[in-house]
Amino acid sequence: MRGSIVTRTDSKGRDRYFVLIEERGHDGKRRRRWHADPTTGSGFSSKRAAEAHAATLIASVGTGSYVAPTRETVGTWLDTWLAMVQPSLRKSTWASYEKNLRLHVKPALGAQELRRLTPVDLDRLYAHLLQAGRYDGTGGLAPRTVRYIATIVKRALKDAVRKGLITRNPADAADPPKASATTGEIMAWSATDLATFLAATAGHRYGPIWSFLAATGARRGEALGLRWSDLHTGTDKRTRASLVQTIQKVRSELVFGTTKTASSRRVVVLDATTAAMLRRTKRAQDQARLAYGPSWDDQDLVFTREDGQPLYPETVSRSFREHVDALGLRAIPLHGLRHTWATLALQAGVHPKVVQERLGHANVSITLTIYSHVAPTLHGEAADTVAALVAAAGEAVDRR
Repeated sequence: MRGSIVTRTDSKGRDRYFVLIEERGHDGKRRRRWHADPTTGSGFSSKRAAEAHAATLIASVGTGSYVAPTRETVGTWLDTWLAMVQPSLRKSTWASYEKNLRLHVKPALGAQELRRLTPVDLDRLYAHLLQAGRYDGTGGLAPRTVRYIATIVKRALKDAVRKGLITRNPADAADPPKASATTGEIMAWSATDLATFLAATAGHRYGPIWSFLAATGARRGEALGLRWSDLHTGTDKRTRASLVQTIQKVRSELVFGTTKTASSRRVVVLDATTAAMLRRTKRAQDQARLAYGPSWDDQDLVFTREDGQPLYPETVSRSFREHVDALGLRAIPLHGLRHTWATLALQAGVHPKVVQERLGHANVSITLTIYSHVAPTLHGEAADTVAALVAAAGEAVDRR
């Protein structure tokens, strides 16, 4: 294998330098491959830089890391990659990857040669998504969404490096929105707002679901996937719910799956009011089962449609939003009930470790980061509590 430097003049009259590698294939025939500057996708601006790259390429042959340039595009690789990782992903995760790449990445970068993709290309994509990324033309995507897309792209390109299609991952040098910019405002209610909502919707058919979410901090899919067999009573006579199954909509199909991570698979202790609500729900469901007879779809689910079939998650969320609007309460998403439980628990002095375990976070630092808005209140209460303890001790000393 040998290399040479070829000079070409670009459209602006500037000299650009390319590395021409000659190699002999398995059939004995010589092949010539052109290499551009991997950081720009075009020719090198100086001959010295091209010579240095040629030396690197020749050395890579000896180490077995040489990657021959191909015409593979970003779009064709993403399609290949999606098919490659599909067996190892949850259906909902794969559907999310596919949707985000199809809507937000492939339209902008799909036709570009994979080997010519640069960090600057990715930075431009992320900036565009922040400003005008919504495919319906109504504005930009949230920083958290753009960062999620960047994570998918980085993983796909990492596998392209591993498969020998490119020599390095351009996403490593790109700059997606910072993690600190993705937190956003936590949408939560006060205890008064929550009590108002639960009282007003107690008789609604989705009222038990909303009550369960508000009392446990569970995710929507975890509540809708809850089975009667997941409920049990401990030796302390308290009811417990094992959150081990979820329901999600993947395109038009309802999909059962396990909770996201090992930490998400957890057992939560229920308060007496929630336990009583579930007993009433069971009695009502037993009556519905008798009324439907053989047509009842028994999947052992706690929260179901009228005939026992699973509920569509978005149907429950849409009804929630409608009731919030009708009551004139502050608008929060259904996931806001989870945030409300965590916020109220921390404000009430529940230990963050308990809150973390109940929410199913991997570690307590995640919980404290998400609910950092509670910290000022906790700091003030801590200062007052410690000061009161010291003052009481001082008074005791004075009385001696």
